[in-house]
Amino acid sequence: MQSEITRGRNVVVVGTQWGDEGKGKVVDWMTDHAQGVVRFQGGHNAGHTLVIKGVKTALQLIPSGIMRDGVACYIGNGVVLDPTHLLGEIERLEKAGVEVRSRLFISESCPLILPFHVEVDKAREALRESSGAGKIGTTGKGIGPAYEDKVARRALRVQDLKHPERFAKKLQELLALHNFALAGYLNAKALEFQPIFDQAMKMAEVIKPMMADVGYMIHKAHLAGANILFEGAQGTLLDIDHGTYPYVTSSNCVAGNAAAGAGVGPQMLHYMLGITKAYTTRVGSGPFPTELEWEKEGTVGYHLSTVGQEKGTVTGRARRCGWFDAAALKRSVIINGITGLCITKLDVLDGLSEIKMCVGYKLADGRVLDILPLDGDEIVGSEAIYETFPGWTETTFGVTEWDKLPLNARNYLARIHEVIGAPIDMVSTGPDREHTIVLRHPYQA
Repeated sequence: MQSEITRGRNVVVVGTQWGDEGKGKVVDWMTDHAQGVVRFQGGHNAGHTLVIKGVKTALQLIPSGIMRDGVACYIGNGVVLDPTHLLGEIERLEKAGVEVRSRLFISESCPLILPFHVEVDKAREALRESSGAGKIGTTGKGIGPAYEDKVARRALRVQDLKHPERFAKKLQELLALHNFALAGYLNAKALEFQPIFDQAMKMAEVIKPMMADVGYMIHKAHLAGANILFEGAQGTLLDIDHGTYPYVTSSNCVAGNAAAGAGVGPQMLHYMLGITKAYTTRVGSGPFPTELEWEKEGTVGYHLSTVGQEKGTVTGRARRCGWFDAAALKRSVIINGITGLCITKLDVLDGLSEIKMCVGYKLADGRVLDILPLDGDEIVGSEAIYETFPGWTETTFGVTEWDKLPLNARNYLARIHEVIGAPIDMVSTGPDREHTIVLRHPYQA
């Protein structure tokens, strides 16, 4: 029989669109009530931008809780880890005065991203483009090839860094395989063993003190009464199983993967918070039914792009912009078992005369759907079905109380709730921690 202290609430934060929903700000804000933050999937292809008292910090691999003093940060086994990037990110944070190494715990089971993964990733995208097949739009960080090695049961993992001889043997075998692909198929240069090995062994000495049995640590923290926050990367519509395949990432981004990717049981996941922009964006290739003309000055899409500062945190690429897609969000709510939503960037809609919301699609074959189809190709060339709402001229930037939002903004948000069937528990009205309206706090629900 579990004691009373095991009943602490744990919250999973996931993106419900194509990523870039503003998860980092929300996670950072919520760590005021959490004692531990866990990254459970993805790699340094994730980009979380935090603004704290006007100072902007970009994180890619380290959990957003690192910006709160005293919060433990865990990198779970579901993450693919580039040691070079990890140490660079630690160094940047330490230069800014953030204590990292005593609070960061890295699962020994994380697969490593090594230089040949990066080269394979880039070479494949170049080959797709040159052959006319079309780029998928990866970040070129080696994420996909590293996950492939994991699934093929040949990956080098963090724990291998503790055993130089074992590491060398596995590296020789893995490098031979990838060099064969690089030189023999991808028209790229093969890489040498010694520089990769030497660099890995040098980094191992820095990483060893941070290696941990992360799942067991989280379990013990939970038994001690800690609130744990599980931080997802990317977004549900980029999930390898449930997204608009093949224009997806290489991991499961959904809430259910928080347990497997952290090494704990699903009974520890209590509240699923879905982060959703008040409009929709997408980076890279793939179908986007509500996409607007966002490069032409004077258009609504240009307004969303510029006012929303829509450039990728990791790549710097401009994000494609469009109207809010409630039919796609409905799919995400179901997949994740969303408990409540946080709507971000509401202030970007300020000043628009009218606002549209997609509530379904008319497909090329004449069928009408009120939810994103499982086959992403079915929405290519489809017609979005819109509802139109009056906009508002008042500013919502920095508003912290629901009743102080313009009536038209409240009506718009209320309709989102009606269409997708999940409550809106939070609204973000700006990038800073304090620019938040709380209707129901996930840790007090």
